Amino acid sequence: MWKISMVLMLRTLIGDLDSDKYSDERLKQMLVIGAYNVKNDADFSIDYDINVAKIDILPDPVVSNDHDFVVMAVYKTASIILGSEVKSESANAISIKDGPSAIDLRGVSGKLMELYDRITGQYDEMLNNYQYNNSIGDAILGPYSPGSWNVNGGQSYSFYNFSGRNIF
Repeated sequence: MWKISMVLMLRTLIGDLDSDKYSDERLKQMLVIGAYNVKNDADFSIDYDINVAKIDILPDPVVSNDHDFVVMAVYKTASIILGSEVKSESANAISIKDGPSAIDLRGVSGKLMELYDRITGQYDEMLNNYQYNNSIGDAILGPYSPGSWNVNGGQSYSFYNFSGRNIF
């Protein structure tokens, strides 16, 4: 079940809703790596067996209803992916002027860096909350995430606590 739910959540965070950039298999590979990092960052009540070679997480955190692990693994993976994209796009951050014509690609890497910083900061905040409280709090999936709109014009989701305040 995690191979469907967590892939959809990850696609939403990174703004790849059209499945254009990353295949489901690649995202599953990345989710296992993100989950491995999360397992090393915090102690969970469930002892997960994360097998990078077999691309598997046992027991399934979605079936186990371990929402903290699921959300943290998705955010950590998004941070890893966005960090890689920032590195790639920074090499393409150029500005060319030729008479009245101009091409400026510096803004793309800047917006990606903002999104990377936001997602990484949110993961760090969740990790700190989990380490202190053994919970990151309740979350509801909502229909909009302004950070993703700025990068690729796609629709994505945000997490809200029950008070309605955007927490992620």
